[in-house]
Amino acid sequence: MSDSLIARILDARVYDVACETALELAPRLSARLGSRIWLKREDLQSIFSFKLRGAYNKIALLPQERAARGVIAASAGNHAQGVALAARQRGIRARIVMPVTTPPIKVEAVRALDAEVVLHGDSYDDAHELARVQSEEEGLVYVHAYDDLDVIAGQGTIGVEILRQHAEPIDAIFVPVGGGGLIAGIAACVKELRPETAIIGVEPSDAACLYAALRDGERTVLDRVGIFADGAAVRQVGEEPFRIVRDRVDEVICVDTDEICAAILDIFEDTRTIAEPAGALAVAGIKKFVETKGVSDQTLVSIVSGANINFHRLRHISERAELGERREVIFAATIPERPGSFRAFCEAIGDHVVTEFNYRYVESSEAHVFVGIQLDGGDEERVKLLAQVEACGYPCVDMSDNEMAKVHARHLVGGRATGLAGERVLRFEFPERPGALRQFLSQMHPDWNLSLFHYRNHGAAVGRVLIGMQVPDGQSEAFECFLKELAYPYTDETRNPAYRLFLS
Repeated sequence: MSDSLIARILDARVYDVACETALELAPRLSARLGSRIWLKREDLQSIFSFKLRGAYNKIALLPQERAARGVIAASAGNHAQGVALAARQRGIRARIVMPVTTPPIKVEAVRALDAEVVLHGDSYDDAHELARVQSEEEGLVYVHAYDDLDVIAGQGTIGVEILRQHAEPIDAIFVPVGGGGLIAGIAACVKELRPETAIIGVEPSDAACLYAALRDGERTVLDRVGIFADGAAVRQVGEEPFRIVRDRVDEVICVDTDEICAAILDIFEDTRTIAEPAGALAVAGIKKFVETKGVSDQTLVSIVSGANINFHRLRHISERAELGERREVIFAATIPERPGSFRAFCEAIGDHVVTEFNYRYVESSEAHVFVGIQLDGGDEERVKLLAQVEACGYPCVDMSDNEMAKVHARHLVGGRATGLAGERVLRFEFPERPGALRQFLSQMHPDWNLSLFHYRNHGAAVGRVLIGMQVPDGQSEAFECFLKELAYPYTDETRNPAYRLFLS
């Protein structure tokens, strides 16, 4: 298996459409981390992603009779563009099934490459199911995004390039993981030629399918996945990738949304380019690896896998980057509701730079304020600051890791209401498509009252919505049935301190 896969990688036909991308030193990040951090710039491909390598290799190797029937794929992003470009290069027809929730910029990018686009369903799974059916019914060749040896071999050419571009020893290569095709190709190549180099996968903490598979010793289907790093939002690692990587990957690191946003900022500061969330995973993994292992003076390579990002997501990323870098703390503080208390509270904060301050008078003996403070010393300074404020008589609740507070509550401070009996507060993920809210409202019981609604468009396929609803006594069971039938992912935030301090 090893020899045959290496042969496939070395013979892969990718350079008709792909370029050998640069391996660049990241000087600012290297100086901060005390190691040599190299970026493999797959964001510089013509479709701004590594995906064209595997897609083209698969399509280029198809026998003429099969290729003439045309190809089909399911994708909400980079794989779609790779298949479309490869099919156009070979002169065959391509059909891409994309979820209805796919941002228009990605749909138009695929159409611009002369592929037929079919919009279907709310998720990749819906699109994949239809594409499989149409493949069988019409004889179209299905081009899988990662669970295919020819696709894996195409992605493996990145490993060949890295070893050629950096002849000196490499301590570790960090690879973003979605379905596993990229890390399978790179691991197969590198472990064969330089077995001393560690291969480390990096996944979003809310979509860690490879981590779960290695932990369990078998491919595990995640109940649900987060969609911030949509290019890596896969519920189950591919069968072929897992077979290849289970003995070749040294470690898998999981990173959260804030850490990914901080990595996007790091890449921007060194390259002046903006990676997509999945494209910044590996840099986030390197930072976490250096911090947790305490290593220094190492040579570490990160795959910057793509830069296909919706412009409107940048405001969300900007808000979260400082938190991910631990250069900001957000917290709730309780202060006396009397003249001069705000000035006294500011004196307790000292010379720290205030990045955010939200407050509204509510005719009470005490007030709750939502505060953001700029940090220079990371977690150590955060702990010291909060202890300092508490010592001055102001109780604090750290909100830096509270998702509801970061996405919703900070924009709703001052919206406190009284007399809302039976209020339940839930954080939903609505599909970004027409009719999603109407479906929610139509399934609501007529006796339930909407008491809160907050939504901001973050340029993703799923909208984050905070909803308050009054559920009368005796209807809790009906409410649970409503949530089950609605089938929108949700988190109950009724006991969240951000809700209790600022909204209830």
